[in-house]
Amino acid sequence: MEFDEISPETTDETLLLAMAQGIPEAITVFVRRFQRRVYGLALMIANDEPLAEEIAQESLLKIWRHAAMYDPRRGSVTSWVLTITRHVAIDRVRVRTLPRVDPEALYRDELQSDNRSPEEEVVVGDSVEFLRYALEQLPPEQRRALILASFYGRTANEIAVDESIPLGTAKTRIRSGLRNLRKQFTAEGYLNP
Repeated sequence: MEFDEISPETTDETLLLAMAQGIPEAITVFVRRFQRRVYGLALMIANDEPLAEEIAQESLLKIWRHAAMYDPRRGSVTSWVLTITRHVAIDRVRVRTLPRVDPEALYRDELQSDNRSPEEEVVVGDSVEFLRYALEQLPPEQRRALILASFYGRTANEIAVDESIPLGTAKTRIRSGLRNLRKQFTAEGYLNP
């Protein structure tokens, strides 16, 4: 598609198409048009001006990179832009507010604790003992990822940030750890093959 002239009157959809084709003027007009709304939403969610600025920058960059993916059948450009901003803001705020945790300390303190009542011992039984054993057999990086995901409910993205590793590596560690645990539990008869 050819673009005659990009101006402040150019439609949002046309700006996105032009951005997807790498036309610098489109990016400039688009950012000027949406920067206040993006920053305002980021500030409302983050309640922190420097963080809101980072969120706004990250959101606008993400919008530019994914401009070709916009589908007008799914909503207006404004709603698409604000949805992306909202997701970025929530992810950044969540990562920022999560306490740093040492998964090995949790493993040591919680799973290896023998401070259970007799009733709990009956319910828990030897499956916890086997879980302790199975976790010890995992490579440390898989064990850490599984503990963060299972006990702390962290997402792969949060684990990647917390462990300073790529997102794909975090996902692989979780999947591999689960696969290895499943093999061990199946071999011991705790799970059906």
